Amino acid sequence: MHKTKLIRYTLLATALMAFAASCRQDNKTGPVSSHVDSVLFAEGSVKRYSHMIVMVDSFELFGDLTPLNANRWRGVAYYHQGQKRMAEVYYKKALECEVKTDQDQLSYNKVARRLSELLLVKGDYEGALRVAIPAVARMDESGIGSDIDYAILLNNIGCCQLNLGQDAEAQKSFFKARERYAKRWQSDKTSRGFQEAVLGTVYTSLAYINTRRYAESIYWIDRTEMLLDKYRQRHDARTEYFDEYQGRIDIMRAVAMQGLNKPKEAAKAYQEFLTTHYSKTGTGRINANDYLVAAHRYQEAAKNYSFLDQMFEQTGMEFSLDNIQLYMLPKFRANQEAGRRDSARAIATNILSLLDSAITAQKNSATAELATIYDTQGKEAEIARKQADLNQQRLLTTGIALVLIIVFFIIYTLHKRKATHKLAAAHHELEVAHGKLQVAYDQLEETTAAKERIESELRIAREIQRSIVPNVFPHHWGLDLYAYMEPAKEVGGDLYDYLLENDHLYICLGDVSGKGVPAALFMAQATRLFRALAKENFKPQDIAMRLNGELSEGNDSGMFVTMFLAYIDLKTGRMDFCNAGHNPPILNGEFMTMETNAPIGLWPDLEFIGEHVDSVKGAPLFIYSDGLNEAENLQQEQFGDDRLLQILREHHFKTAQQTIEYLCDEVRKHRNGAPPNDDLTMMTLSVV
Repeated sequence: MHKTKLIRYTLLATALMAFAASCRQDNKTGPVSSHVDSVLFAEGSVKRYSHMIVMVDSFELFGDLTPLNANRWRGVAYYHQGQKRMAEVYYKKALECEVKTDQDQLSYNKVARRLSELLLVKGDYEGALRVAIPAVARMDESGIGSDIDYAILLNNIGCCQLNLGQDAEAQKSFFKARERYAKRWQSDKTSRGFQEAVLGTVYTSLAYINTRRYAESIYWIDRTEMLLDKYRQRHDARTEYFDEYQGRIDIMRAVAMQGLNKPKEAAKAYQEFLTTHYSKTGTGRINANDYLVAAHRYQEAAKNYSFLDQMFEQTGMEFSLDNIQLYMLPKFRANQEAGRRDSARAIATNILSLLDSAITAQKNSATAELATIYDTQGKEAEIARKQADLNQQRLLTTGIALVLIIVFFIIYTLHKRKATHKLAAAHHELEVAHGKLQVAYDQLEETTAAKERIESELRIAREIQRSIVPNVFPHHWGLDLYAYMEPAKEVGGDLYDYLLENDHLYICLGDVSGKGVPAALFMAQATRLFRALAKENFKPQDIAMRLNGELSEGNDSGMFVTMFLAYIDLKTGRMDFCNAGHNPPILNGEFMTMETNAPIGLWPDLEFIGEHVDSVKGAPLFIYSDGLNEAENLQQEQFGDDRLLQILREHHFKTAQQTIEYLCDEVRKHRNGAPPNDDLTMMTLSVV
């Protein structure tokens, strides 16, 4: 690599490391872990698992992920790609790593939870216990871990103990899990705790049903229904959740009562199941067959199995060997017992066809996973032997080619003695030209590789920057808030943030001078300082003065940020604000009249004037950066203030998110293919 390229790469790496360091300063236990986890989680949410693995390697190389956490994310990626054996390999590697930080301990808990679930599902109950029991002991000893991880680990332990015939131990584990679920929902301000508890007790009920311990399952089915009723009373509960889980409860009760030889109670529970919408879905109909087959109601079961393809399509399942055993064989039995011989024969023929493709698919999948494992570990002798054979064949081929070349040149030399000197000179010139071409090719390859590395690191920096600003907005009665940021380059200098505590809301939106990495670094520092000062309950003008003091110190580059800061009392609607050189916001369709003040960061010891509005209730507030009104099309015509006001006045948007999405579409239409000339950031909120 040439010296100038090395310098450029070093400067870029230094800038990115400084940018990452600015995100780390408030977290001593795990540097960029929360931001890195957010970036990796975002990759997983769009199912880019191969890219996730590449990013994990990069983050681990630069020390932003510990080996334990890196192996955990690799396990997650392979799991979602369907490579369960590779997921198991990396989860086990993660558990072998040293736990150095609190973040490592949290990751250890999640890995143990996922690995024990994998081993439980494939029937390795002893293996699952060897993972889950030490994990629970570590959580007890360290006091680090979430109630939900603790509860699920105990649930996994109970299921394993139940399958191993350790009924008393299983009962203790399930009851300890129940206590943790209760602790979770009592401490959680949202309804998430109840939802998790319902799911946990469903799994416990199914564990008893699957091991034919029907009497014990009734207790857990009753508890599941009780928790579902409590969940139903929560104001933030998901209404679509009630019907499905009520249906699951009813069908589990029907199966348990039939197993206890109480057909009337079982039939009554099944009738309750039929009143749910879930019973009409493909999944619900197939799950109902657990009861119908047990009750010898084969005609109804055979009819339900006609919806099997619908269930597979809805859930995205494939006809693997396990699924053929779980669904196709019972479908065949139901049709056979119902006297539908033609259907049974057709199903049997279909099973044979599916078995052939499923066996082939499983062999291919197993071969691919084994190949990956062997390639990773480098310990497969067969591969080494084949490689040796291949090398031997190549050597033989090369030798033959050399002999032919030598023979050719001997004959050529005998017939062309007079051209020897000319040939030597031409050959020398060819070697020189080839050398120059090789040097040029190496330089091109080196430049391309450096460019790709820089682009990759800038993309990572963009994701980290996006994770600095909040992308989850508050669910608070009477408040509707939404914001959006789009950098003009890979990283930018716009920012926004909010802090909501009880009925008190702090907001800010700013625009840093310049673009690119320097602006991003300045933006990260400003955002961090705003949040720290807002937590101290300073007034907006005081926050502006303290921000100015911090950012102007040692600011030799002369960078600055324009910013609108506000504090809103959600009960009274009063808004105290300070505008530091920023575009005036739009309140209820009109530009606000206010003191402009100076931008933040230019001169120390400035006084900033604060103002207030008596009430913003019922008056939508829209704040933005000049990347909106100054957005240009190919003819360099700006979007403009008049068009912005017209849109906000004439359109009656139902939500804050709808407002911003509509404006984003309008800006894209206005640009008409022109690249963005500035960072674009918007925030809107309304208080009722």
